Amino acid sequence: MEEAPWHTIPELIEHSATTFGSAQALVDGEIQLSFIELKDEIFKSANALIETGVKPGDRIGIWAPNTWEWVIAALGVHVAGGVLVPINTNYVKLLEGTDAESQLKEIVVLKGNADKGSTSFTDFLSRANDSRVREVQERSEGVSGDDLCHIMFTSGTTGAPKGAMLKHSAVVRGYNDWADIIGLQTRDRYLIVNPFFHSFGLNAGILACLMKGACMLPHPIFDVQQVMERVPQDKITMLPGPPAIYQTILNHPDLETFDMTTLRLAVTGAAAIPVEMIIQMRERLGFEKIVTGYGLTEGSGLATMCRHDDDPEIIAKTSGRAMPGMEIKIVDDNGAELERGQPGEITVKGYNIMVGYLDDPDQTSETITENGWLLTGDIGVMDNHGNIVITDRKKDMYINGGFNVYPAEVESIMLQHPQIGQVSVVGVPDERMGEVGFAFIVPTSGVTPEPNEIIEWCRQEMANYKCPREVALIDNLPLNASGKVLKYELRDRAEALKSRK
Repeated sequence: MEEAPWHTIPELIEHSATTFGSAQALVDGEIQLSFIELKDEIFKSANALIETGVKPGDRIGIWAPNTWEWVIAALGVHVAGGVLVPINTNYVKLLEGTDAESQLKEIVVLKGNADKGSTSFTDFLSRANDSRVREVQERSEGVSGDDLCHIMFTSGTTGAPKGAMLKHSAVVRGYNDWADIIGLQTRDRYLIVNPFFHSFGLNAGILACLMKGACMLPHPIFDVQQVMERVPQDKITMLPGPPAIYQTILNHPDLETFDMTTLRLAVTGAAAIPVEMIIQMRERLGFEKIVTGYGLTEGSGLATMCRHDDDPEIIAKTSGRAMPGMEIKIVDDNGAELERGQPGEITVKGYNIMVGYLDDPDQTSETITENGWLLTGDIGVMDNHGNIVITDRKKDMYINGGFNVYPAEVESIMLQHPQIGQVSVVGVPDERMGEVGFAFIVPTSGVTPEPNEIIEWCRQEMANYKCPREVALIDNLPLNASGKVLKYELRDRAEALKSRK
């Protein structure tokens, strides 16, 4: 891997304008910006922030769906020397019932009309002052690789989110390698469906496009029909996302009527992936390259990757091996390294590890060991080539009659059933067995599976202790904005359904 010619996000912005110039950088509806124009808008945003009184190290939050304004505002924060705090758009009651509003210096409305007490984005940008141009350049050049760039909150699928403090040098180094590994190319057209408040949208989306000269096309709210329409309309070549996105597209009853031939590159991860889905993505969606990977917010969103020229079996069945400059170890509950092939907790070490959790030294020391290993809370197995297979979240595992059950393994088998489009399995309390499996199934389009028949099929396909005891059919799985299944919601629903019986 070649070392990147930048160590900070402002350096990357300068480099992209110089290298890719008049090539298309960002398209969002009527807005079309070249790399030079994008840099100018970002510097105007930074200028307005400095005029507003933002100092180096100040924290600026952004709470908005994926739009061109998000890109300009966020990267302007970095150029002004600030720290970006991307906020999950699912937090609807961001300011209600708290004293947060009184602590904020100003609210700028990125899209739509500003009401009393807030400022429109247009009015905000108009503050940019020619007399500050030199100061903006100095701020940009004054940012160091060791400075914080983001305070990024964990996805909160198992509990309250925590703010991971991340550094410029780690993020730009890691995502340059990431973009090389997946084979992102100049003039790729990248539909960014992953939310910008998440590593996958911000770092692997916006920043990766700047690094390789790809055009970013923000997509505000994932809707399968809209995404399928945009592929031919916008000639999309790169479509990333968690497995649930591709599975939903493959299940769409009208898939054959959409022209998906421009699709070239897919990057997925964040959950167990059935081999059949990878095969279908190649055959029915036309992807040439499908890359899987694994990362978590505390590791700047990075840890392991398959390589785009890996054997398809490796891509389908594993999350790849450690990225350059990172180490991966599988350990037991006492922190001792396990032999290859033995399941244990995945731990990660390297330049990518966060500085710590915001205002939470106790959680930081529980998550990062004294010698710098990040405890991921994910269970996995490593093969003889260093590729890891993630079997589950440590917190999602349940114990049935003394046996450990990993829901992801059960889900992977169940997805082979022709009537199951998507499935999520959770453990629920049981007087006799301790815990039993409860499966929530989204049926394949046009069919209605019989729950008892599904359970009977499972008994033939897996060990008895792994077999779900109950099945519920639902229209869709509850997902967070990053596309991950909210297991705690399903557990609550399963326990409520059990208690009614």
